[in-house]
Amino acid sequence: MPLLANFHTHTRFCDGSDTPEDVVRQALKLGFRHLGFSGHMDPDIRMDIQAYFAEIRRLQKEYADRIEILCGVELDNVYDPRCADDAEYLIGSTHFLEVQSEMPMSVDSSEAHMRRLAEEFFGGDYYKLSKAYYDLEARVYDRLHCTFVGHFDLVTRFNDSMHFLDEEDPRYRGPALEAMEYLVSEGIPFEINCGAVNRGRKKELYPNMFLLKSLREMGGEILINSDAHQKELLNGAFDQAVDAAVRCGFTHVNILTKQGSGKLHFRQLPLDRL
Repeated sequence: MPLLANFHTHTRFCDGSDTPEDVVRQALKLGFRHLGFSGHMDPDIRMDIQAYFAEIRRLQKEYADRIEILCGVELDNVYDPRCADDAEYLIGSTHFLEVQSEMPMSVDSSEAHMRRLAEEFFGGDYYKLSKAYYDLEARVYDRLHCTFVGHFDLVTRFNDSMHFLDEEDPRYRGPALEAMEYLVSEGIPFEINCGAVNRGRKKELYPNMFLLKSLREMGGEILINSDAHQKELLNGAFDQAVDAAVRCGFTHVNILTKQGSGKLHFRQLPLDRL
C-alpha cells in the first residue's frame, strides 16, 4: 500500500504553483486520505494568512467526506510564531540565519546568496556558518513549539554543486548531531523531506542517510513529506524516502490526524505495509 498522506504542501498563497483546490483534487486522484497545507511565513514570504486560513477551512468543509484536510503553516525559526496562532499544526524550519543584514539571509535561496552569507558574516568559513545554522536549528522547538521539524539539514542545499562542506567532517557533523540530540530529547518528530530530490536539486533527502540513521539510533520519530510546490509532486520521491527509512532501521512512519479523538495527534503506520 503506498503512503497516502502529505503534510508539507505549498500553493499560490506562498511560493507554490497551484491553488489549494487544485492540490486537493490531485490528492484525491492519487487516493490520498490525509493532506496538510503548510504555507510559508518567514522574512521573505508573508502570505495573506487570513485569506489562506479561510480558503483551507472552506476546502475542509467541502471535501470533508472524501479526505481529511489540515491547515498548517511552515514557520521560520526567526519569525514571530504569533502570526500562526490559528494554525492546526506548525512545521518548524530554519531558512534564515540571525545576522546583521539589511536583507534576510537564507541558506537555500541561491548559490550567490549562500556565498555572500559565508563571506560577509563568517569570513568565508562554511563550517562556522553550518555551526551557526545548527545552533539556531537546535532552538526551533523552544522558539516555535512546532509540531515537527522541517528539512533538518537544509544548510546543505547547495553543497552538491558548491562543495563547500565535507559532510563527514566532525566540524560539520558535531553541531548537527548536537542539535538533533537536543531536539529528540524534547520529543519533537523530524520529517524526511523529499522536496530537493523530487525537484532534481539534490541527490539525497533531508536528513541525509548518516543523520537519518543517527536519528533512529537516538530514538527519534519521523514523518515523510514531499514539500510539494507543484501538485504533480505531491507524492514525489515517497518510495525513496520509505526505502531510506527502512534501511536506517525505522519500523514506522507517523501521520497527523484528528480522526478518532477530534484532536490533532500522531498515528503510526508500519513501514512494512507501505
